[in-house]
Amino acid sequence: MQLFYGHSIFIVVCFLSLGSYGQSLDIEKEKNLIVESRIEFLLDNNESGEADYTTLFEQLEFYFRKPINLNKTSYEQLQTLGLINDILINNLLIHIEKNGNLITLEELQTVDGFDLETIRLILPFITVNRNLDSPNASFREIISDGDNQLFMRYTRILEEQEGYADISDEELQADPNSRYLGSQDKLYTRYKFTYSNNVSAGFTAEKDAGEEFFKGSQKKGFDFYSGHLYLQNFGIVKEFALGDFQAQFGQGLTFWSGLAFGKTADLQTIKRSARGLRPYTSVQEDRFMRGGGITLQKGNVELTIFYSSNKVDANVTDTIEDQEILVFSSLGESGFHRTKNEIDKKNRIRRTYYGAHLTYKKRNLNIGITAARSELDGNFQPNTRIYNQFSQLGNENTNVGVDYNYIYKNFNFFGEVSQSIDGGMALTNGMLVYLDPKLSLAVHQRKFDRDFKPFESNAIGESTANSNEQGVFMGITAKPFKSVTLSAYFDRFIFPWLRFQADGPSNGFSYLAQLTFSPNKKLSMYGRIRTRERGASLRLESANIDQVVNEKQQAYRYNISYKVNKSWDIDSRVEFSQYQQGELPKEFGYLIYQDVTYKSLGSPISFSLRYALFDTDSYNSRIYAYENSVLYAFAIPAYNGRGTRFYLSTKYHISRGLDLWVRYAQTYYADRNEIGSSKELITGNTKSEVIAQLRLKF
Repeated sequence: MQLFYGHSIFIVVCFLSLGSYGQSLDIEKEKNLIVESRIEFLLDNNESGEADYTTLFEQLEFYFRKPINLNKTSYEQLQTLGLINDILINNLLIHIEKNGNLITLEELQTVDGFDLETIRLILPFITVNRNLDSPNASFREIISDGDNQLFMRYTRILEEQEGYADISDEELQADPNSRYLGSQDKLYTRYKFTYSNNVSAGFTAEKDAGEEFFKGSQKKGFDFYSGHLYLQNFGIVKEFALGDFQAQFGQGLTFWSGLAFGKTADLQTIKRSARGLRPYTSVQEDRFMRGGGITLQKGNVELTIFYSSNKVDANVTDTIEDQEILVFSSLGESGFHRTKNEIDKKNRIRRTYYGAHLTYKKRNLNIGITAARSELDGNFQPNTRIYNQFSQLGNENTNVGVDYNYIYKNFNFFGEVSQSIDGGMALTNGMLVYLDPKLSLAVHQRKFDRDFKPFESNAIGESTANSNEQGVFMGITAKPFKSVTLSAYFDRFIFPWLRFQADGPSNGFSYLAQLTFSPNKKLSMYGRIRTRERGASLRLESANIDQVVNEKQQAYRYNISYKVNKSWDIDSRVEFSQYQQGELPKEFGYLIYQDVTYKSLGSPISFSLRYALFDTDSYNSRIYAYENSVLYAFAIPAYNGRGTRFYLSTKYHISRGLDLWVRYAQTYYADRNEIGSSKELITGNTKSEVIAQLRLKF
């Protein structure tokens, strides 16, 4: 903990720098704060820190540029915003039906449930002005009035890693996997055309560090290409997706591809808001569908049909020669193709998804039926373990489910039940209650059989497997005073059968309590405690049998955000973590950081800077924290070990439609002389990264 004392003066000075209040936040800075806050909500239940938040960021960024016209919006469009719950959406639509179109945004204060905090949250993304865009526009109007954006991004670790060290041809021939075949550069290119919320088309290309580029195994350039065409609200065609896309239905049990929230301090994230068909614009190579889908709408009835078929990475173990069938034990998830072994796994198996969703929709009622099927064209022989012997997928899998969503006054009931044709059943039910703007409650129940076989599921649960789990969630949000908000939840769960890293039935609980104090628009602070306890196997060399013991993780956080004036913001955080498994010694960690952000409407330059101190006893007590980066790129590193971290992310507005971002980040470790392992190994105690991105809008 020496770094805490050696650098504490830095934190003290930063807190003392709080000056007089300036003018109110400009709307773009407010937007940035909201976006970062939503991503941190997602992070609360993401232990890997590797989820791709491009879709979330992109949607809010789009609505900032093209605000939702509340007089011409729909229930589904307001849902995609993700900032207000379904009850408030229903109240707004009822208000407009009864009283006519809104004339000013100030009228939102007369809508039931819309307090000033809620209005401030959505203000950067809404308008009541006349929407000049029309889904009936001609092709020429769409092309001439649409928005074009082209991104080019370069990323590189500055220190040399073991996998890029020079070796002789003889050494490489003797061991083809001893080093990466490509350069240390990571490259990204993306083009996207949008017209209002009705048309989207574009492509994305990425080369990961270590992959070849226009040579060897990658003679076509980038390792990953993605493209899409998406249309919305053209007559009877509500949605049409071609190319790479995502499909989300119900509460995520039967079929849900892509991003979803976990348990957070925001109670509304306990409910899934299915988006139907959506274009895929990210670069996670295992999280998308390739093919097409269409949603047809007639009155209150909607029918969605989708089909996806694409080659995916697989670990091939054998070949049935007389039938030309590949035998494989697992599907690849990393998306890396840097060595001969990784390249050999690329695009070996064809995976096919197809299905349909039929739904009856009214403003306050939604009942749907989903049927989906997964097929693999090889002979899937997975490495079955005791814990997954009941839920293991086969070459062909089919799930069928029924979902519902019903709003009655200030009560919102929702749920889904799903059945694997050759397995078990899963169900989830929930209720959100908004008694008034000062008090809301949430209750959620789930039961996933151990032989339920989800192949594309993302329902709320303690485990991402969506099988072998039972649980009950209860949450509350209270605003006893104008400037004070209390958010808390408690989740009790049981795993009736064995699971990964738990060699026996187990149970546990998690809870979160957060108290937020926001006396004005300039100052906001919160304190949080988050705890999770559950069974985990204790593996000791001296024991013949792994014992299931209690694993406890706790985190305590204090965060304060302050606006010095119209251009300068500061954000400070202190977070402590604690980890213990069974009766083993407790492991501790802390993270302290100071952020300084500058953005002036009169200056072409803006920047965000962070200086952080961290000290953790092990990786078990690691702490994640969101970092500001270039647009549509995300940094959520795991702070572990002992050291400091610094980053500077800058944006320069070169001219109209042309922006440049440059980001430099460096981590210094005081407790080691080597960072990473194997081919990622860096000899030294610093790891530095530079990112440069250029955006052209036309």
